[in-house]
Amino acid sequence: MDASLILQYSWVLLVLVFLEGLLAADNAVVMAVMVKHLPPEQRKKALFYGLLGALVFRFISLFLISIIAHFWWIQALGALYLIYMSIKNLVDFFKSKDSHEQESGDDHHYDDDGTEKKASPKEFWGTVLKVEFADIAFAIDSMLAALAIAVTLPKVGIHFGGLDLGQFIVMFLGGMIGVVIMRFAASWFVNLLNKYPGLEGAAFAIVGWVGIKLVIMVLAHPDIKILPESFPHTALWQSIFWSVMILLVIIGWLTSLRKNKKNNQ
Repeated sequence: MDASLILQYSWVLLVLVFLEGLLAADNAVVMAVMVKHLPPEQRKKALFYGLLGALVFRFISLFLISIIAHFWWIQALGALYLIYMSIKNLVDFFKSKDSHEQESGDDHHYDDDGTEKKASPKEFWGTVLKVEFADIAFAIDSMLAALAIAVTLPKVGIHFGGLDLGQFIVMFLGGMIGVVIMRFAASWFVNLLNKYPGLEGAAFAIVGWVGIKLVIMVLAHPDIKILPESFPHTALWQSIFWSVMILLVIIGWLTSLRKNKKNNQ
């Protein structure tokens, strides 16, 4: 293989790993806030199933990406689910905010004698199911973003999985590395949310914002054409998207610091 071709593929893979890492962090935040209410032991199991689902759905999306990219309504369903989940959980979060003002950490997961409470099978598997649906939406977002970058690479002339083999390998490696990053990020986010509960509201808002991102991609789809097809990949939209993401994190962080200070007083 030509040295310049190897250099192009290496650079795009590096960019894709960075992008997938950011998307994996979003997915990890969602898993963290959705399993946070479970006792520690069941939480670990739910995270395991969530990570397994993220791996499986990204792998499936990789093979079906040509279909997903063609049918805009698949992307729209993912967007609607994330927005619905964001709004519902934000409403529940603010409703229960006052009644849980004094709760923190994992104390409410234990009985007075120190034994761990367990969520009912219905609650546990219901949580796992919600996480898996979110994984599907994020897998679509992840692979569409990867496709937009991978198709800029020169083709090697061998087709596999509906894509050029070279492009397929780059997308596969980027997606799998993203899942590895998610593996460590999810547990870290759970601990962070326990320490700074105010970030939970910001996390739910981030879920909705990612849903809006998918809406933008739908509006720019060739079959819709409400927005220019190139708009989701422009510097303007990327700047808006990441600026809002950072702003939501800052707001959540400041809210948490204020709440922790109030509880300490």
